[in-house]
This record gives sequence, structure tokens and C-alpha cells, in this order.
Amino acid sequence: MPKVKTNAASKKRFALTGTGKIKRKHAYHSHILTKKSKKRKRNLDHTALVNGANERQVRELLNLR
Repeated sequence: MPKVKTNAASKKRFALTGTGKIKRKHAYHSHILTKKSKKRKRNLDHTALVNGANERQVRELLNLR
């Protein structure tokens, strides 16, 4: 039986917390930043947790069960 590969794009985008939750970054913080307010950019800088509705999909991409 061959090894199951982890999705390479997903392992770059997601990280696990100590308690097993999945961290993600916010979108809209990579370009066209001049028109966005400082407050908006600052809030996009923080990490967030993956929503429960999507957690199963992300776990399968990362080969976590």
C-alpha cells in the first residue's frame, strides 16, 4: 500500500495549535494595501482558526484524523 501524500499547498497554509485546532491566515493582506485602513490591515495580520464547517476538509488535506 503506497503512502498517502499530504497536500503541499495545504501544509504551507495551515498550522496546528497545541490543542489540535487548525490555524489559518486572513485573506486580503497581500497586495493593494494602500487603500486599506491601518486598522483593517492590522486586524488582517492576526491568525484565525479554521471554521468547524471546513475543519474536516482541511484535516483530510493534511492527513490528520
